[in-house]
Amino acid sequence: MGKVTGFMEYERLEEGYEPVAKRVKNYKEFVIGLSEPQAKQQGARCMDCGTPFCNSGCPVNNIIPDFNDLVYHGDWKNAIEVLHSTNNFPDFTGRVCPAPCEAACTLNINDDAVGIKSIEHAIIDRAWAEGWIKPQPAAVKTGKKVAIVGSGPAGLAAAQQLARAGHAVTVFEKNDTAGGLLRFGIPDFKFDKSHIDRRVKQMEAEGVVFKTNTLVGELPKGSKVTNWAKETVTPEQLKKEFDAVLLAGGAEQSRDLPVPGRDLDGIHFAMEFLPMQNRVNAGGKVKDQIMATGKHVIVIGGGDTGSDCVGTSNRHGAASVTQFEVMPQPPEQENKPLVWPYWPLKLRTSSSHEEGCVREFAVSTKAFIEGEGKDKGRIVGLKTVHVEFKDGKFVEIPGTEKDYKADLVLLAMGFVSPVASILESFGVEKDPRGNAKAGVEAQGGYRTSVDKVFAAGDMRRGQSLVVWAIREGRQAARAVDEFLMGTSTLPR
Repeated sequence: MGKVTGFMEYERLEEGYEPVAKRVKNYKEFVIGLSEPQAKQQGARCMDCGTPFCNSGCPVNNIIPDFNDLVYHGDWKNAIEVLHSTNNFPDFTGRVCPAPCEAACTLNINDDAVGIKSIEHAIIDRAWAEGWIKPQPAAVKTGKKVAIVGSGPAGLAAAQQLARAGHAVTVFEKNDTAGGLLRFGIPDFKFDKSHIDRRVKQMEAEGVVFKTNTLVGELPKGSKVTNWAKETVTPEQLKKEFDAVLLAGGAEQSRDLPVPGRDLDGIHFAMEFLPMQNRVNAGGKVKDQIMATGKHVIVIGGGDTGSDCVGTSNRHGAASVTQFEVMPQPPEQENKPLVWPYWPLKLRTSSSHEEGCVREFAVSTKAFIEGEGKDKGRIVGLKTVHVEFKDGKFVEIPGTEKDYKADLVLLAMGFVSPVASILESFGVEKDPRGNAKAGVEAQGGYRTSVDKVFAAGDMRRGQSLVVWAIREGRQAARAVDEFLMGTSTLPR
C-alpha cells in the first residue's frame, strides 16, 4: 500500500520533459522519467484504499497497489515480476497508454491521482537496465502451429503467450518490420522503436518466427493503407498449414472527409504522413515523402493521432499548425464526483500542442479550396463553419463561416474498422461496425465464424488503446491454447 500517511505527506510528481526548443530539433524521446527516490515517493502515495479501482480501470488489470508498494520498499525485481504477470509489454504502456488507471485512482476523487504510469515506466526501465528481462522459452513443445496475422501489440502479446505455452508461432506482418501501428503510427519522439526491437529479439529467442514483408489476404486497389509487402499469402494457405489462425491486425481504415475538393493534391490521411517519417527515422527510403516544411498545416481531428501530426509537423519546420476538432471545447477540469472512476471528458493538452499549435473547437470543414495558376489542382485553403450539437446531430451556426489558408491538410479523424477485404478474404462474419465478429466468452472466446480462425485487438473491437490490444492478445492466446489442447494454464 505504500506509506500509511504517504498520500497526505507527498504531492504527485510528474515526469519531466526536455525543453521545447531542444526537443523539436529531433525525433528522440524527451520524457524524463522518475528517479529512484522520486518513484519511491510516488509509490508511497498509494493509500491502501480497500477497493483499488485502479485495477479495474486498467484494461490489463495490472496489480497496481502491489507494485506501488514494492517500489516504495525498494523491491524493484519483484515489482517487475508483478507487472509482467498481467502485462507483457509495460515498456509500451508505460510510454503511450493514457492511463485510465489514474482516472480510477481513489485518491483522484478529491486530490491528484497516484502517478501510476510514471511508476510503471520506472519499473520497466530499471528491469531492462539491470538485465532482469530474459527469454522464457517453453520447456515442452506441443507440436501445434499457430499463425498470427499482424504484429502490433495484440499480435505480439498473443504470440509471446502462445510460444511460452509451447506452440510453434509464426507472425505475419505486411510491412518490413514488426510492430504494426505501434511502430508506424506513433512518432519516435513519443515512443522509440528500440523498445519493440528488443521485445522482438526476446520473442525470437522464445521461438516466435516473424515473417515480414508478407501480406495475408489482399488490400483493395488504390488503398492508402501502409503496405510494403513483397509477397502474399492466402488465407487458404494459412488454414491448411496451421492448426489455428489469429487475426490481430490494426483498424487501419481511416475515416475520410468526403467534402468538395477532397481529391486535391496536398490532402492526406494521417496514416500516410506518420509512417513515412518513422520509416525515414529508421534509415529506410521513402518515395515522395509528405513534408510539412514551410507549409501552413491544418490537422483535422483532435485526438492522439492528430496530436502526433502536430508534433511531426513542428519537427518538419511547418510555417504554422492549426488543429480542428468538431466537438466543443471540453472543460479544463472534470466534475470528479460525477465521473469518477470513469475516463473523464476534459481539455487535454499534449506535449505536441505545447510545441506550437492553434486549436480550434466546434469547427466543421465544408470544402477544400483549389488554387489557381501554378497551384491548380492543389489545396490552398479550407472553408469552415462553427457547429453545435443539437438533437443528436451537428448544426451549422449562421455567420460563423471562415476560410483558412492551408498548403497541407492531414486527416486524423480516427479509424472506422479493419480493412474489409482482409476479413472478407477469410470469409469471416463481420459485426455492424465492420469488425470481425467474435465474442469474448470464457469458453470458445475470440473465435470467428470460420473454423479455427480467431480475432483479437482492433480487428475484433475496432480502434482502441494499446493496453486494450495487449489484453485482447493475452485473452485470445488463452482461447487458442484451449482450442488446441482442451485446457490452458495461460492467464485470462
